[in-house]
Amino acid sequence: MIERQKYHEIVQRLAEAPAVAILGPRQVGKTTLAREVADALASPGDAKRAPLYLDLEAEADRARLAEPALYLREHADRLVILDEIHRVPEIFRELRGLIDEGRREGNRAGRFIILGSAAIDLLRQSSETLAGRISYCELHPLNLLEVIGEGEGVQNDLWLRGGFPDSFLARTDRASQTWRRDFIRTYLQRDIPQFGPRIAEETLRRFWTMLAHLQGELLNAANLARSLGVDGKTVANYLDLMVDLLLVRRLEPWHANTKKRLVKSPKIYVRDSGLMHTLLLIETRDALLGHPKLGNSWEGFVIENLLSVAPDETHANFYRTSAGAEIDLVLQFGSERWAVEIKHTAAPKLSKGFHLACEDISPTRRLVIHAGDESFPMGQGTEALTLIDAMSRLEAYR
Repeated sequence: MIERQKYHEIVQRLAEAPAVAILGPRQVGKTTLAREVADALASPGDAKRAPLYLDLEAEADRARLAEPALYLREHADRLVILDEIHRVPEIFRELRGLIDEGRREGNRAGRFIILGSAAIDLLRQSSETLAGRISYCELHPLNLLEVIGEGEGVQNDLWLRGGFPDSFLARTDRASQTWRRDFIRTYLQRDIPQFGPRIAEETLRRFWTMLAHLQGELLNAANLARSLGVDGKTVANYLDLMVDLLLVRRLEPWHANTKKRLVKSPKIYVRDSGLMHTLLLIETRDALLGHPKLGNSWEGFVIENLLSVAPDETHANFYRTSAGAEIDLVLQFGSERWAVEIKHTAAPKLSKGFHLACEDISPTRRLVIHAGDESFPMGQGTEALTLIDAMSRLEAYR
């Protein structure tokens, strides 16, 4: 199951840039997408120019790149996919030389697809050496627009199971939950230690679970540090790592020139709702509907779905003042500024705080995204939208 929008986006970027980096957590479908794009661009019947795929976690493929410049020059007429490139960071320097050689020979685009699971780390390494030569694209887990044709109740299934393809497409909720448990265990035991200092598995599991309990709430690093028995700097490092791995979202508060006293702490979300539910031992929809974090889970689910279809360069924040004016999500792109309130109800009502906040930031649109089946006007310039309608409207701006 491939995100069609991203497919066409990557094809377009390959026509314009020598290298395209696809960023996303493990098992989100980066390799599948890259292979499909590469196969579509290949010359039919020309095996010598078929796409070249190198998994840099595999010892045999790393051995091929013992002399990367020499090896890749031999395949200069092939699109090369470099998967998990963080395992061979020194290759970025070689890629720069090869790209520049190709440019001098008139080959300016479509040379490499780079796949990575750690956004900040890969961005730092590539920006230092490939500035002006690489384009970036983040691949999100499946969103509601992509699965809407999968049958009745698909929104609830996606919310409960999350958007990782193997989790969403599992035969049963139990099988999906097992996949997510294994995913979390693999990250804790193998993947996370590759990107940061050695952290005890149990400590990191506790931290990840604490973040799930904090879903949609303001970060209090001091409380987390006391609970874990570490200092504030260590908590900040743990959080940076989880954000870097695209597993956690740190939603920053909206700031502007205003006399209002604004909240300064970010809000925290486990980005995939299915992983959040697994961390909180929520296995069924009934358990979710009876859980204290129901509203927070829905809020995170809505935010991730919206951001998966938002235009490039969209700025996402929340707005809150010490006096109680609040907007769950502020989206800014181009000349647009959307104020979005998120309610898990079919009959949403707006608080005075939302209207006061809108007076402060002057949004171009006021939206309430709810859990019902119909969209309708609410008065005072505000619309109540289903999630699918809100996503469709936002995607139209891409």
